[in-house]
Amino acid sequence: MIKQALTAITLLAGLTVGANAMDKPSKAKTAIVIHGGAGTILKSKMTPEIEQAYIEALKHALKTGHAILEQGGSSTDAVKATIVTMEDSPLFNAGKGAVFTHEGKNELDASIMVSDDLSAGAVAGVSHIKNPILLADKVRTDSKHVLMAREGAEEFAKEQDFELVDPKYFFTQNRWDQLQKILKEDPDKMQLSEDEAKNSKFGTVGAVALDQAGVITAGTSTGGMTNKRYARIGDSPIIGAGTYANSHCGISATGHGEYFIRAAVAYDICALVEYKGESIQNAADIVINGKLVKMGGDGGVVGLDKDGNIMMSFNTPGMYRGSIDVDGNITIEIYQDK
Repeated sequence: MIKQALTAITLLAGLTVGANAMDKPSKAKTAIVIHGGAGTILKSKMTPEIEQAYIEALKHALKTGHAILEQGGSSTDAVKATIVTMEDSPLFNAGKGAVFTHEGKNELDASIMVSDDLSAGAVAGVSHIKNPILLADKVRTDSKHVLMAREGAEEFAKEQDFELVDPKYFFTQNRWDQLQKILKEDPDKMQLSEDEAKNSKFGTVGAVALDQAGVITAGTSTGGMTNKRYARIGDSPIIGAGTYANSHCGISATGHGEYFIRAAVAYDICALVEYKGESIQNAADIVINGKLVKMGGDGGVVGLDKDGNIMMSFNTPGMYRGSIDVDGNITIEIYQDK
């Protein structure tokens, strides 16, 4: 009887512990990773003031998105809010800091994709949209299409009650001077966000997030190439090239878009994770430091997998990047050598 009583007490204790554990479920993992462009970013060419400005901008973007995730918000809302902070900063080649085309215009591209239903939306070549990432998401949720461009995308924006801004909003002296320099030296040459002759970078911004529901969202936004012509569109609004997300991983890319399109970079990385069982870091390195290098393409990617493992991979001297992992650790880096 004593033995039976002890057994009963033990079982009751186990039930009590189990009940308490059920009353206080552990919070699901969340994570977020971002980039602000890759390229020839050298510490020797960076002033302490500019370096700190980029660090603060990346930190602000990360904390904005992470706060939404920690409060139980969706990865989609986190990615949009994160990218909006970078679109609103003149430091990055997206939104406010967009580069100029050959004709002296700003033409903006963006895309977003969500893992749970593989829904996606993108816009290309818009010139009156303050935050293209928000319009890209509207294409995803409020249309039957994936990609809209130029006047058509802006007509859709009007129907969705978006406020169209005067193109003058996007003017920054630094970007204008970059265009004038290129036009003076070689009018037919296209550059990707040339800051100085030896300190050019690909200024695309992007974010990938995992929320408490296990949903991954990836988004990317850019102003494209300085001095671009013929309504050129790069990889940023192309699903599978500059942006991709499924139940296994999410990717946002930055670099020479033509190569990323031809290599289907974002999808290729996720395919290696899904079909070959590669870790997300190994998969990215295979594509970015192997396949892309052989093709002659420069750039990088950030991403994460379904468990929140963070990935950053690039084949350039630097990439503005940062993350907050599942344990809440913040990482912000700029150069190749840590």
